Formats: sequence, C-alpha cells, structure tokens
Amino acid sequence: MYVDLGNVLGTTPGVSKEALERLDGRVADAHERIEQGRADSEHGYAALNLPETTDPDEIRNAVSRFEDPEAVLTVGIGGSALGAATISEALDSDVDAYYLDNVDPEWVSGLLADLSLDDTVVNVVSRSGTTAETLANFLVVRDAMDSAGVDWTERTFVTTGEEGNLRDLADKHDLPALPVPDGVPGRFSALSTVGMAVAAIQGHDLDTLLAGAADEADRLSGSLFESPAYAYGATTYALDRRGASINAMMPYAESLEYFAEWFAQLWAESLGKDGVGQTPARALGATDQHSQLQLYRAGPRDKLVTLVRPREKQDTQIPETDLDGLSYLGGSSLGDLLDAEFEATEASLAAADCPNIRVEIDRVDERGLGELLYGMEAACVLYGELDTVSTFTQPAVEWGKKAARGLLGGGDFEEADAVSDKVRLEIE
Repeated sequence: MYVDLGNVLGTTPGVSKEALERLDGRVADAHERIEQGRADSEHGYAALNLPETTDPDEIRNAVSRFEDPEAVLTVGIGGSALGAATISEALDSDVDAYYLDNVDPEWVSGLLADLSLDDTVVNVVSRSGTTAETLANFLVVRDAMDSAGVDWTERTFVTTGEEGNLRDLADKHDLPALPVPDGVPGRFSALSTVGMAVAAIQGHDLDTLLAGAADEADRLSGSLFESPAYAYGATTYALDRRGASINAMMPYAESLEYFAEWFAQLWAESLGKDGVGQTPARALGATDQHSQLQLYRAGPRDKLVTLVRPREKQDTQIPETDLDGLSYLGGSSLGDLLDAEFEATEASLAAADCPNIRVEIDRVDERGLGELLYGMEAACVLYGELDTVSTFTQPAVEWGKKAARGLLGGGDFEEADAVSDKVRLEIE
C-alpha cells in the first residue's frame, strides 16, 4: 500500500510536514501500545495478528464438502458480512456471492425467489448466535429451502462463537462450523474465518490474501514516515483535529465500491465515541466526480477526500471516431480515461486548497486487498490511540440492539421504553 500526503500540506484545513514530525513522537508511543496489545492478544489488538493466526486450511476444509455451487449466500450483518463482501466483490469468480445483511422483507423475498437454492451454499455468521436480524433471515432462508424441497442441512455452514444458538444448531445437525476468532470485533474480522470463508468457496487464494496483510503488518513501525498505514491514520487524525471532520472515501475502481462500505463501518463504529470521530462518506470515482465533487471542492471546508486506486488494471481500448470533439479519445483507453479522471479530481481539490490523500495498491488482487484491508485497520487503531477513544467498543450499536429486541418481546430492556418517548410532529 502506498500513501501520498502531498495534498494535505498547506490546504484548508491542512497540516504541515513540521506538524506531522511533531506528531510522530506520539505515533511512536501509540505504536508501542499497539505492539504490546498484539503481543498479549488483547481484545481488539488481536485483530492485527490475523495474518499470523488465521488458518487458511481450516477454512478450506470447512467448506470442502460443498462441491461446485453456483452461489453462496451469506446471512449476517455489519462486520459479519461487509468484509466478506469487500473481498468477493473485488475479485472475479464463477461462484456468485450474495449477502442478506438487511431485513427489508421485499428485498429478502425477491433475492430468495431469484436464487436456485439447490445450487446455493448458505453461510450463517454471528458470533453470539443471537443476532436478531441474522437469525430472522436465516429462519426465512431455511423455510424457503424446505419449501423448495432442498435439504438445508446439506447446504449450510455456520461461522460463530463457541456457544450460542448457531453452535447448538451446528452440533445438532452436524453442520460444518468455523470459529469466530477471540478478541476480534466484527468490523476487524475481514482477514479471519468471518471474511474469508466466502473467498474460499469462490476459489480465491487465501494464502496470498494473508501474505499481503502480513506484508503491511511488517511495515508498521514507530514512525508515520516509515509506515503507510500509520501515515494515513496519523494524518486523518491530525486533519480531523484541524476541522476535516468528514472523510470521503472515493475508490477509482468499480471493484472497490464495497470497500468504501466496509471502510465506513470500520471508521464510524470504531472512532465515533465521546463526542469525537471523523464521519466517513462513501463515493465512487469517476461516477461521483460528476456529483459529490461539487460539494467537496466548493462546500464547507470540513472534508478530507481519500482517493484510492490500483496502479495496474486490465484495460479496454477506445475505438477511433471521427465525431466532432471526440477524436482525442481514439487510440486511448478506458484505463487512460479513468486515470485522467482520478488525477483531474486530485488536482481540482488541490487547486481549491481542499485536503486529499492518495492511497494506491499495485493491483486489485488477493495481495493488494490484503494490504489495503490490513492497512486501513491498522490506521484506524492508530487513530483511536491518538484520539484516546475506546476503539474496539460500540455502545451505541449495542443500545439499538437492546431496544429492537425489547420491542419484539425478546426481553425486558429499558432501551425499548425510549421508543414511546419519541416526539412527533406529523404533517399529513
């Protein structure tokens, strides 16, 4: 992973190289704390050990009973789905991947109606085995398989904790079961059993994915000037403190669109605590260059734009044309055009003194994805250390879970009582 900070120097808001050099002492202290957490496999910090602790053979063995499926359907939500989706959407495969990560009834019904369930593997993911949305969707999927005459026990595996409803279900029906790693919050689990089981079914190279992550882990050091991940984490923190409270993640690769979704959860859920935290926004180049860029360049000076692209990609030539005003396109390629769009956006922001950071990987492949995912996780952990927030907790998310469960009669939760206190001002 490569990080270019040139376009945050002297912008508004911005940060000087001298300020980054002063911050580097705190980066060294934070790195020492992170390394101690990794050494002790502390909750959260253990996620940065996944390149070493994830066993790709365990994953491959668990899914080996499913021969030549046409599709894999993951039933999960948040971190139980976004990491896997980022990998599967980025890499080509003959096996289609789908995700039930919402409980919109029309959408769920429509997706199940379109799937050939007897050719689909179902992957149910929940650490606790009690996640309401996941379990509800799985019950719907299981009923649909029964109605279609499909033996769901022959087409299902689970990824879960050591105890809970899903573990009991796996034991009862002899389902393949993968463990959710201890000490790894869901949003940090892309490089574990949670994020890589779908990749295994799709035939992707798990070893190279982990090797890319390990390469990025080896670049962590006590200086932001020696570590791309820490350079990104420290600079985004510094910019937030100077007024860039929004971070627009804008990959210039269609295959990385889901990466922006994954990043949004990682950044928001980890750093939004105690009245602080940089708000992630999602964009896609070059599509949103023709829409959101207007706001980023000419709107309030409260934004950082992160531009992400692969240095190498497959390309398609643009045919020659004699149409007036378009002849300049002939002989070039879509890749040339996309690169020009990327560099034009970067220059446009810089010309308006709007901070932007360039992040690049060599290619969108297993190694590049491993580097990118690990790098952003390490950047997030460093940011949390610098901002002294509890990076690995999510109390606001847990509050909402309790409220929803109480409303459905799943227990007596005081959070559910707050629903009746809602102030209404309805206009008919």
